[in-house]
Amino acid sequence: MARGQRLRTPLEKEEVARLKAGDIIYVSGEVFTSRDRTQKLILENRDKLPFSPKGLLEFHAGPIVRREGSEWKVVSIGPTTSFRMENSEYGFIKETGIAGVIGKGGMGSKTREACREFKAFYGVLPGGAAALIAKSVKRIIGVYWLEELSVPEAMWHLEVENLGPITVVIDSFGNDLYEDLRKRIDENLSRTLKSLGE
Repeated sequence: MARGQRLRTPLEKEEVARLKAGDIIYVSGEVFTSRDRTQKLILENRDKLPFSPKGLLEFHAGPIVRREGSEWKVVSIGPTTSFRMENSEYGFIKETGIAGVIGKGGMGSKTREACREFKAFYGVLPGGAAALIAKSVKRIIGVYWLEELSVPEAMWHLEVENLGPITVVIDSFGNDLYEDLRKRIDENLSRTLKSLGE
């Protein structure tokens, strides 16, 4: 396994504060899946959930599962595009007290502000590795709103072991790896175009 920081949920604010944009981490413990429709139901029912999301990680994902006797098994689980949750992520982080979000692609200014204000982080998993990522899922603790939302949209409460590699893209200080990269590219392009015009 590649080198990186090993973390176990639930995470304390001090642990999150030590993470910096660009760090590689592996997570063990409890996480839960969530997408746009799921977020609304979690917030509406958070006092009725049999577990507290505080200090856990929200995983933007829609797993493929199969039934084995009376239990479910995750066959494949990969991150879904996180930016579609951008408009609701600030409120979700604020209300649930989660330690971080795992997904794919970048997030925007609302998520950056939430990470800074509520000491959380946003990290990305590699795309195209859903079958490999599924090997990190040790068991399904529970599933919620399966009939209402279908398998991909339901909330899956999972126990994972060394889920990763996760790259910290937005840290708890609001530093954004992708935004910084975009700015550097824009600056380099501007300098190049200027030099060509001289």
